[in-house]
Amino acid sequence: MPHLFVADGFLGEDECLACIWAMDAGVPSEAEVLGTEVEPSGDVRRAEDVEVDRAVLALVEERLDQYRSRVARHFDTELTGREGAGFVRYLPGGFYTPHVDWTESAAWPEASRRRIAAVVFLGTSATADPGGDFEGGVLRLFPDGPEAAAVDVVPRRGTLVAFPSTVLHEVTVVQRGIRDAIVDWYI
Repeated sequence: MPHLFVADGFLGEDECLACIWAMDAGVPSEAEVLGTEVEPSGDVRRAEDVEVDRAVLALVEERLDQYRSRVARHFDTELTGREGAGFVRYLPGGFYTPHVDWTESAAWPEASRRRIAAVVFLGTSATADPGGDFEGGVLRLFPDGPEAAAVDVVPRRGTLVAFPSTVLHEVTVVQRGIRDAIVDWYI
């Protein structure tokens, strides 16, 4: 699929577990919503941003930098950097309604530089593996617009998924368990 880059094994099992443990020990806050203003909003998104220790953040950011040229080739575009990795936790009932990751906003000027969104799954959905960490929490993309067919990306531990930041997408409701992920944007 030209609108989607997938790299299984982006992070190994032990690396994913280290990220999850760092999130467990980290400081959570209500995830913000990017729009004309940046603000928490339980009606649009129910998730937590988690600050993790520097060593785990450095591991993830180094790996994202190592993949930048592959992602750029896939999308046939020049990418010069990243916005910065964020760790996101969706508890049962968590979701993110359809949205895009690019906007022009005085509250978050960096968002207008976003070219490619990147998501790294730290756990596996029960849809992919009956012994999975959570149910629901599917990344649903609408690459051809909201009225066209959706593309569901079922989370698998350690997988990196990247797509243009202008693509409409959502995270479906987590019905059981905890869905942990890392997000960043190539610029």
